[in-house]
Amino acid sequence: MSRITWMGMILVAGVVLAFALRSLLLIDATGLWSDELYSVGKSFQPSPLALLSMLREDTHPPAYYGLLWAWGQLIGQSPISLRLLSWLAYGLGGVVILVQTAALAVEMGVMRHLAVPVAALLVFCSPYPIRFSLEGKSYALLVVLVALGWCWRRGGRLLPYGLCVALAALTHFYGLFLFLSAAVWDLSRRRWSSAVTAALAVIPALCWIGYAAAYLFSSRSGSWIGPPDFALLEETLARLLGLWPLPKLALLLLSFWGLRRWGGLRRHGSGNWNERRLLDRSGLLPSLLMVLAVVLISFVKPLAFSRYFVVLLPALVPWCAVQIASFSWSGSARWFGSALLVVMLLSWWGAGFAELDPSGNGVREQDQFAAVSRLTGGERDRFTPRPRLFNLSDQMELAMGRIPDQPTSWQDTDDLENRLLQQPALNQLWLASSGPPALNQRRLEPSRRLLEQNRFQCEPVSERFTHALVLHCRSSATPRPD
Repeated sequence: MSRITWMGMILVAGVVLAFALRSLLLIDATGLWSDELYSVGKSFQPSPLALLSMLREDTHPPAYYGLLWAWGQLIGQSPISLRLLSWLAYGLGGVVILVQTAALAVEMGVMRHLAVPVAALLVFCSPYPIRFSLEGKSYALLVVLVALGWCWRRGGRLLPYGLCVALAALTHFYGLFLFLSAAVWDLSRRRWSSAVTAALAVIPALCWIGYAAAYLFSSRSGSWIGPPDFALLEETLARLLGLWPLPKLALLLLSFWGLRRWGGLRRHGSGNWNERRLLDRSGLLPSLLMVLAVVLISFVKPLAFSRYFVVLLPALVPWCAVQIASFSWSGSARWFGSALLVVMLLSWWGAGFAELDPSGNGVREQDQFAAVSRLTGGERDRFTPRPRLFNLSDQMELAMGRIPDQPTSWQDTDDLENRLLQQPALNQLWLASSGPPALNQRRLEPSRRLLEQNRFQCEPVSERFTHALVLHCRSSATPRPD
C-alpha cells in the first residue's frame, strides 16, 4: 500500500477512536431513562430463577438480561456497569463487522484497504450504533451476535452459526425474525445445511415464546408500537443518517449520480453478478426479506419499531462499504467524495451524541428520573404515577452514592387519598413525574386537585428540569420556613 493509503487509514483510526472515546466518556453523563430502568428491574434480581419468573411478563426474551445479571454480579450493579456492557458490545460488534467487510471485499475482488476504513466510519461513527453504544438495552449485544452469525454463515461454519442464531433469537425477537428469514432464503437457494441449522437453532426462542405466551399474545405486549407509516421510515433513516435524513439521503443519491455522470466515477469488477452475490453473502437479502415480512405483519399486529432495525447494521454496513470500494475514486470524484464524508462526520459528531451529552441539553428519551431522585432523595412522603421506575432510579443513584442511604420508597398517587386519611396527618409531601412536559402536567393534575381540596398548596421546585415536574406540597397548617 502507498504512503497516502497508510496515512488515510491512520486518520480513519483516529476518527474512530475519537468517536468511541467520546461515547465512553459520556457513559454517566445522563440519567437512565425508562427502558434502561426496566432493564435494571429485570436483571438486577437476587437469583436467575427470580429473573426468569419476572421475564415471563416481558416483551423480550431472556439472553441479554441473563448476561446482564451475571455482569452485575461480576462488576457491580450500577448505571455505569449497565451501560458499559453495551459499550463493550459496540466495540466488539464493530470489529466483527470489519472482519466481515474485509472477507467480502476479497471475495468480490475489490480494494480491501478502502472497504474496511469506510465500514469503520459507518459502524463506529454513525448515529445508530453510537446511540445504542450507551444504552442499557439488548441492541448492541444483538448486533454482535448477528454480525457473528453472518460471518459464520458466509464461511460455512454451521456449528458456530447455529450457536449465534440461537443466542440472537434469545436476545431479541428481531434476531428470531431475521434468522427465520435467512432460513427461508437459504431454503429457496437449496442450501439445505444452512437452512436446517438456522431452523433448529431458533427452537429455544420458540420455546420461550410458549413459556411467555400469556403475556406475548396479550394486548399489553407491544402496545406502544403503532402501525407502519411514513414516520417509521423517516425515524429509521434519522437514526442512521442523523438530522434531516431525507435531504441528506437525497443529497447522497444526487452526488453519486453526478459523480457517475460527470465526475469520472467508474465501477471495478464484473458487474451485476457480483452485486447479486454480495447481497446474498453479506446477509442483506435475508435482512430485507425480514423487513418486508415485519412491515406487512405490522398492518395486522404492529411489530415494526425504528430502533429494532439496528439488526440490519451487520449486513448493511459491509454491503455499503464493499459497494463504495468497488468504484474507482480518482480525480474530482476522490476530492468531492472526501469532502462529502467530512461533512457527514461533522454532522454525526453532533447528531450522534445529541441525547448523550448534557451540555447540549441531552435528555434520554424525554426522561429525567435521576434528576428527580437527586432532588428528593432525602425526603419522605413522595408520590408519583410511576413508582416502580422512580424506586429503581433511587436504587441506581444510591449505588453511585448520589443520594442519602435508604431513601423512603415512592408511593403510587392512587394511594395518596388513603394516606391523607391516616394518622398522623401529612404536613408536607412531594409529587413527581418524568416525561414530556404536557404529559407530566396531566399525570399530576388529579393529585394536585385532591391536595387542594384538602387544603394543601403545591409549588413547582423543578424549574431547571426540561422533562420532569416536581411539586412540593404543604398543608395550610404547616408553617413555611424562612
